[in-house]
Amino acid sequence: MGLSREDVDSFYYGFSNEVVWPLFHDLQTRCRFEPEYWKSYRRVNGLFARAVSRYTRAEDFVWVHDYQMIPVASMLRSSGVKRNCVFFLHIPFPPPDIFLKLPWREELLKDFLEYDFVGFQTMRDRRNFTDCLRALIPDWRVSGRGPVATVSSGGRRIRVAAMPISIDYRSFRDMAKSARVSRILKDLKRQLPREKIAIGVDRLDYTKGIPQRIRAFGEALRSFPELRERITFIQIVVPSREDVPAYHELKEEIERLVSSVNGEFSTPGWVPVHYMYKSIPREELVAYYRLADIALVTPLKDGMNLVAKEYCACQVDDDGVLILGEFAGAAAQMHRGAILVNSYDIQGMAKAINEAVNMPVEKRKGRMRRLRAGIRRQNVFWWVDNYLRASTGKALVDFPETDMAPVFHALIRRSPESQEG
Repeated sequence: MGLSREDVDSFYYGFSNEVVWPLFHDLQTRCRFEPEYWKSYRRVNGLFARAVSRYTRAEDFVWVHDYQMIPVASMLRSSGVKRNCVFFLHIPFPPPDIFLKLPWREELLKDFLEYDFVGFQTMRDRRNFTDCLRALIPDWRVSGRGPVATVSSGGRRIRVAAMPISIDYRSFRDMAKSARVSRILKDLKRQLPREKIAIGVDRLDYTKGIPQRIRAFGEALRSFPELRERITFIQIVVPSREDVPAYHELKEEIERLVSSVNGEFSTPGWVPVHYMYKSIPREELVAYYRLADIALVTPLKDGMNLVAKEYCACQVDDDGVLILGEFAGAAAQMHRGAILVNSYDIQGMAKAINEAVNMPVEKRKGRMRRLRAGIRRQNVFWWVDNYLRASTGKALVDFPETDMAPVFHALIRRSPESQEG
């Protein structure tokens, strides 16, 4: 199965990233509701459904992920293929007043209902989904309390759940303690003056709130002059979707703001904002996490945001402050240890930066210990295990790595690496 350039443009860059992505992040003014995008989205999902049908068996468990693939189960059923299909949405699900703006709202909502189990990041996302059901397809009933609820109509029943995703805590913690990361960290400390370091790490995207964050850092320096030459902000931006005009414009805006803050506040020997536009190797990224006294994770809207969890996992000395936007899914789990902010509130974020810089060491450590303990308990393996138990009645250990679906064997046989000996 191959996708044409036109398919990629209309299915991925078009419907997935110019309709679903902004709409589900409450940024409907950025949507382009092109009918051809919708047609391509359905057609390409039909191709994926055909591949699933070809490479799976009736008894297989098919786990579909994220907004690009919502119609896969519907496409399978419409072609008469029976599979046990479950779904997980990694991005937020919008409230009815946003979702109802979608021209194909009922069709897309019905696509979710073709799965046997649908997982969302937070209770808010699940509630938004069921509220949309009540508004658009009222013959479906919602029952049950707790993380997993049941949605039913006639003889059809599916379960919908709030199951926040996580990270491999141990992997990040062990890497943060490694000799390699320690050497990189030592080099970074030599290059940067030893005032407080704040960090932001984001993929280039308008949902991440990067311009607002840079403006807030400038406002902190303006409102609290004593912070000048005491704190340096490192903003790492990983390139993404550079061919899309909106992302190119965002990059230019970020660069203008960085220049503006540095032009206003720089002094000999001190540059307030260090801006890096590139991908960072994982060990180097972990070293930056360890270097930072403060992490600024302030998206305008995010399904979860794993940077917040990665930063905390790497604070092996239990020291550091997380400033977390309340519109990130992670806020539901991490609100007791983080400083929560409204990512649209420039002055509020500036005050949070000042609070973080001046937070007493014991308070910092107590908060970070609480955050790290939560991530350690609810790591990515906990998430997978709970998802499998809730959706299939099986545990993670019931799915050995050696028992791969036929599609993986086919891909391994075809891959160039497998031909190199």
